[in-house]
Amino acid sequence: MPFPAIVLAAGIIGYLGGRIAPAKFSMDGAGHGAAKADGPALIDDDTATPEHARFAWRRFIAYAAAGFGLWLAALGALYAAFGWEAPLTQIGWFFTKAALFTFGGAYAVLPYVYQGAVEHYAWLDATQMIDGLALGETTPGPLIMVVAFVGFVGGWTRALFGPDALFLAGAAGAAVATFFTFLPSFVFILVGGPLVESTHGDLKFTAPLTGITAAVVGVILNLALFFAYHVLWPAGFSGAFDWRSAAIGLAAAVALFRFKAGVMALIGSCALAGLAIHFAA
Repeated sequence: MPFPAIVLAAGIIGYLGGRIAPAKFSMDGAGHGAAKADGPALIDDDTATPEHARFAWRRFIAYAAAGFGLWLAALGALYAAFGWEAPLTQIGWFFTKAALFTFGGAYAVLPYVYQGAVEHYAWLDATQMIDGLALGETTPGPLIMVVAFVGFVGGWTRALFGPDALFLAGAAGAAVATFFTFLPSFVFILVGGPLVESTHGDLKFTAPLTGITAAVVGVILNLALFFAYHVLWPAGFSGAFDWRSAAIGLAAAVALFRFKAGVMALIGSCALAGLAIHFAA
């Protein structure tokens, strides 16, 4: 099912659940024990809300209008320059939709990005997508930055500006993907932050988010299965099983869960193991 449909359905279930069984959809008290164990917080629920974080319709409308204006101007410029069906315009439109449904972070929305970038638009293939996700896991910053990789490869493979300007095409694709992914996020922060603060503890607003959070757990599990499928069966289930990757994955799981290995050391060790297998073959 499309990721946006899952998010919408989960939000509706959460809203109805909050009315029918409010105790089951309340997050009151969740995580407070861990916070106390770490000592008092500098900013907690009892801290007075600063003026700029208080909800006001004037600021809400101004920020929303500014964000929509920036989005419309950028997408309109791409449409005027290249047309609606052009790759850059479609990259902007697709990643706008992806950004609007980034509930739960990159792990939740990446299956949707895969559906669009690989299966629908064919900007890159499944192997390239897996490489991009692996690269994103090894670099500082949020995993959602893999959208820049997707945009770059999409622009490069489509040779947007001719065969002699492949890097420029890739850079343009990466810039467009990044801009249209993060613009809605900043608008949500400026517009939605004060609104969320004003509805703190209101079950009508928190219950749908509780439902969405629960659904995101399943979506992240789906991404884990997506990783496993494309790494362990690179050519599909009809192809050969990659036992080397399975061995590295099993060893990493044991090191992480049994011996509590550090993530950075674990990733580096697995990368070295992959290199050794590659050169040995």
